[in-house]
Amino acid sequence: MVKAHNLGFPRIGANRELKIAQEAYWKDLTSLDDLKTVGADLRRQNWQKQSGLDLVPVGDFAFYDQMLDMSFTLGNLPDRVRNYAGDPLDNYFRVARGRSAPSASRSEGPEGVAAGEMTKWFDTNYHYIVPEFVAETEFQLDPSRLIEQIREAKAQGVSVKPVIVGPVTYLALGKAKDDSDKLALLPRLLTVYQELLREISATGVEWVQIDEAILVTELDSAWKKAFEFAYQSLHSSKAKLLLTTYFGQLLENLPLTASLPVAGVHLDAINARDEVEALVATLPSDRIVSLGVINGRNVWKTNLEELLNWLEPVAKRLGDRLWIAPSCSLLHVPVDVDSEKKLDAEIKSWLAFAKQKLEELRVVKVALDSGRDAVRAELDANRDAITSRRQSARVNNPNVKAAVAKIDSRHGERKSPFSQRTKTQAEILKLPKFPTTTIGSFPQTAEIRRARSQFKAGKLDESAYFSAMKNEIARCVREQEQLGLDVFVHGEAERNDMVEHFGEQLDGYAFTENGWVQSYGSRCVKPPLLFGDISRPKPMTVEWIKYAQSLTSKPMKGMLTGPVTILNWSFVRDDQPRSISCKQIALAIREEVLDLEKSGVQVIQIDEAALREGLPLRRSQWQEYLTWAIDSFRICANGVADETQIHTHMCYSEFNDIIEAIAHMDADVITIETSRSDMELLEVFETFSYPNQIGPGVYDIHSPNIPSENHIIALMQKAADRIPAERLWVNPDCGLKTRQWAEVIPALTNMVAAAKKLRVTSDSA
Repeated sequence: MVKAHNLGFPRIGANRELKIAQEAYWKDLTSLDDLKTVGADLRRQNWQKQSGLDLVPVGDFAFYDQMLDMSFTLGNLPDRVRNYAGDPLDNYFRVARGRSAPSASRSEGPEGVAAGEMTKWFDTNYHYIVPEFVAETEFQLDPSRLIEQIREAKAQGVSVKPVIVGPVTYLALGKAKDDSDKLALLPRLLTVYQELLREISATGVEWVQIDEAILVTELDSAWKKAFEFAYQSLHSSKAKLLLTTYFGQLLENLPLTASLPVAGVHLDAINARDEVEALVATLPSDRIVSLGVINGRNVWKTNLEELLNWLEPVAKRLGDRLWIAPSCSLLHVPVDVDSEKKLDAEIKSWLAFAKQKLEELRVVKVALDSGRDAVRAELDANRDAITSRRQSARVNNPNVKAAVAKIDSRHGERKSPFSQRTKTQAEILKLPKFPTTTIGSFPQTAEIRRARSQFKAGKLDESAYFSAMKNEIARCVREQEQLGLDVFVHGEAERNDMVEHFGEQLDGYAFTENGWVQSYGSRCVKPPLLFGDISRPKPMTVEWIKYAQSLTSKPMKGMLTGPVTILNWSFVRDDQPRSISCKQIALAIREEVLDLEKSGVQVIQIDEAALREGLPLRRSQWQEYLTWAIDSFRICANGVADETQIHTHMCYSEFNDIIEAIAHMDADVITIETSRSDMELLEVFETFSYPNQIGPGVYDIHSPNIPSENHIIALMQKAADRIPAERLWVNPDCGLKTRQWAEVIPALTNMVAAAKKLRVTSDSA
């Protein structure tokens, strides 16, 4: 009999119950016990949804992030939060976001504590809190969270499989805060992992899922030896270890993986199907082979007959040694398609969210165990959906395909080099040294959200809605006038999301009501469904930006999301190369850029927050992606005249290793996240002469903490040590939509004051 299991389930709830409970607690509207009760309810519901599985993941639920959970389990806390007298969950939130609820943080000033650095989880849009290490780091086990959840699940009759991050991946994804070698900490770390596995075994658990996703990346010899040392050290555990990999191929790491003394190995058979035969041939005959056969990263139904045609011979060969699962945790997809009441019926029939993916897994298991006739109705319905999508005229647009075929090098070239056009722009814009701006959005207030909700529900007519949004735009302009910013934004009141807003106006996209996935903490996003060829029927932003510009004499940025980010933050069709879809989007955004320019907009920002996110996990495969990604940006951005200043923005990008590609984008100004990393991201500019202007972020908008004037000056002085002052801008890390006006105004006041002092200091130097 084939065993079916899951690697992880969405933790936010079908209606974002976790987000709502978190934010209510952080605002002191509810108690910590209330929040913990919501967490317990969500775990119970999630386990019930997975009740048909042979093994159910436990420990995949987190109140913020699974890596932060692991840091607390291992006792790896930054010194700045040690010896906290309050509840450990409050301390957990202090690391995650700089503070917990006000009632739990009264001893802290407005700046709180420094939040942990945050970055992308491999090549996903999920963010994790980066573990911090120094040479003296000691680990001290606190298994309470995981053990309590195991007991909680067992009491509910759950077939428990605890999930933990593996020791080598945990070290690899952390950051040394000094010059020490992280691998030197491995023996200390393994002692704690041994203790943890003993604690887990004592609960009666048979299997432990231990995630070592860095095995799908390129590893040098030291890290390969670390794997051998680590798993020899953990080999004595009574619990059976399922070594779990996902997001890519093992390639040269396959022999290493197969040689490790574990009870089973999970392979992502969506990305690494070609490696299944080699893994089966290499693994000892007593090892379990777990195959991720359902795509855990995308929302399209699996072609079950095609899958069974491939999988049945594998099952016949492996027998009871075969386990099946999604390719990775279902954290990266929404909870339930059945929640979609307004989605177009045809498109809805093509979709599978987390709940439906587990149903697909059940059908595959029954077909393997009992034959296809046992699930004939389900297989027939699946075949009909697959055929419908393949043959739908809504998917393919010959005109769009023809336009992409006509793209040539001229689409991506500016008329003059940066050194020439920057002088032209300076004469027109007349900006001071250290010009100040923001990244695009201002707070999405309760009034904005209420008006949008009423408009979508038909309770507010279009005229009243547009009036409400214009009032909010006018407010943003007034606030920026009072603050004294140099380049304004309209605040994006009319935009629900930086990708969804554009997708709603492009042909080839569809949208959900409840297709939420977690980006970080309480931040949830609703990726649009890119199901067909993309085109722009009409201008998308021009009237809003023209209205905002009419309210001020200051330059008003036209705000757009770039093609790579729209692609990477969507659920993308899987029936054509991503590069083709990206160029289709690029042509649509190019039309919008040119319309903005025609309307008199002199500064246009094209955000590419997710550029690095699409990088393949192996450096050897980067160039192909970077070529078409950068080409797509240039196609959309570079049709303008020299007088038009093009900005782009990247947040939490860790882009040092792709700086040459960033420079090749040829944006006049790039703004980036640097505050949480204390300007570490700028170290690359010590060796790379970046030619254009740059705005290193000085205000961490993912934390409620308010940066002081002196803190901002200190960060900018670090930046000026690496980049000439005449090419520096002063700006926040990212958009301000998730913050409150009460936080934003003092933070930007300090930012503008800091810029003024920097100008005086620079002029007198």
